[in-house]
Amino acid sequence: ELGLFLSAGNFGLLFGAVAGGRLADRLGRKLVLVIAIVVFGLWSAITGLAWDMPSLIGARVLTGLGLGGAMPNLIALAADISHDKSRNSAIALTYIGMPIGGAVASSIIFLAPAAQWRSVFMLGAIAPLIIAPMMAWLLPGGRVAAHAEAPAGGVTGFRVIFAHGRLPRTLLLWLALLLTNLTLHLMLSWLPLLLQGRGLSKSEAALAQIGFNAGGAAAALLAGVLLDTRWRRASIAVSVVTLPVALFLLSKAPAITAEMFALAVLLGAGILASSVVLYGVSGGLYPRQARGAGIGAAIGVGRFGSLAGPTFAALLLAAGRSSEQILASVLPIVV
Repeated sequence: ELGLFLSAGNFGLLFGAVAGGRLADRLGRKLVLVIAIVVFGLWSAITGLAWDMPSLIGARVLTGLGLGGAMPNLIALAADISHDKSRNSAIALTYIGMPIGGAVASSIIFLAPAAQWRSVFMLGAIAPLIIAPMMAWLLPGGRVAAHAEAPAGGVTGFRVIFAHGRLPRTLLLWLALLLTNLTLHLMLSWLPLLLQGRGLSKSEAALAQIGFNAGGAAAALLAGVLLDTRWRRASIAVSVVTLPVALFLLSKAPAITAEMFALAVLLGAGILASSVVLYGVSGGLYPRQARGAGIGAAIGVGRFGSLAGPTFAALLLAAGRSSEQILASVLPIVV
């Protein structure tokens, strides 16, 4: 049931990302983004009021639908309004809101008693409902198609993301996002419980999760900045190598709080920096009039990994695998 709950939001996010990105190319980024944020907030509130397991799962699916509609538009909007020489930095600065928000949520969980779990979702409802009117007032965003260049060769819609030699790069981007999201959402969902299985207390595991998100945010921002400089290839190489090394060491490390915390920070850094690299690629791969559709499709495909990750860990736990074995099982996927 926990695995199903953790995957439900990603199921909604999959459809929200594809539909939200495509609609934004037609109707305008800001309109679709604000509506998606309101939907996300309302259904997060209903999650906090859920009365049984089916209502809880349904609310998470619809919360994910709103969040999915927001994600590609945030990234596409950051790419639209930034200069070519600072596009990756702008995308990274936008993207790190997710791990910072995760660190805030982990901090609340660390401080709140388990019986108050509903309060986390209520806070997750209040914040977007407050910020949506501010976004409607302050964000730029007319209809992109109205002032974007016409598609070359008359290719329109989703076909743009495969046209003009983009097919192999699009498929490679999709595969990379699928595997990265599988790893990321497995860790976001299960890392505290896996660390408790390695010998940490509940509060120590929550602190490690905060470190995972905080380290990821810092590394993601640094990676985005470096991608706009002559250090771009080095930053990609370091991100790619850090992830499997941190995961391997975390699966073997003794249950010492300081070591586990440091490795959780390193693991978050590797995963989130790799994600920023991929979102940076997606922001520059497609022309402006198809950027929402291209990024939305990439995020949507990546959500299959988000669905698979928590379920993969849940099945291994149900089969009696230890935390060390589960972490080791993710290593071939990362490699």
